Amino acid sequence: MAARAVPAPLAAIPNLLTIARLILIPVYVVLVLTADGGHSWAAAIVFGVAAVTDQVDGWLARRWHVESQFGKIADPLADRLMIDAAVILLWHADRLPWVALAIPARDAALIAGYKLVVERGYELAVNAAGKAATWLLYASLAFVMVTRKGADWPLWIFWAGVALAVIAVAGYLLKARREVAEA
Repeated sequence: MAARAVPAPLAAIPNLLTIARLILIPVYVVLVLTADGGHSWAAAIVFGVAAVTDQVDGWLARRWHVESQFGKIADPLADRLMIDAAVILLWHADRLPWVALAIPARDAALIAGYKLVVERGYELAVNAAGKAATWLLYASLAFVMVTRKGADWPLWIFWAGVALAVIAVAGYLLKARREVAEA
C-alpha cells in the first residue's frame, strides 16, 4: 500500500464525507415523508448530494492513499441505506412498483451474508457492475422524485440499475465462493 499522500487532517475527509452521507439519510427521509406523493425537489437535491459525496469520498481516499477499514464498510453501507430508504419510501408513495423492493431485500441478504463470508476470509471489494448499478439507482431515484407520477423514463434507468445490481450480486457470490473455498 502506498504512503498517505496528504497531511492527517485532510486524510479524514473521505470518512467525514461518508459520515455526512449517513447523517443525510434521516434528512432525506423527512423530506420525502413530507413531500407530495414522493415528488420533492428538496429530497432529490439531498439525495443527489449524497450521491456526489459517494463519488468524491472514494476518489479522494484512493487518490490520497487513505483507504480505511471504516470507509470500506461504512461507504457501501451508507449507499445501501440511502438507496434502500429511497426505494421503500418511493414505493410507499406509489412511485415505484412493489418489485422494486427487491433492492432492499438484496441489500439485507448481502449484509446478512457478509458476516458469514468475512469470517471465512472474504474481502469486500465493490465491483464495476456494483458501482455502475449504484450510480444508475441514485440517478433514477432522483429523477423519480422530480418527475410527476406516471413518467416512465426514470423507471427505465431504474431497471437498468437493477439489472446491473443483479450482475454485481452474481459477481460477489462467485468471488465469495472462490475466496471462501480457497481459505
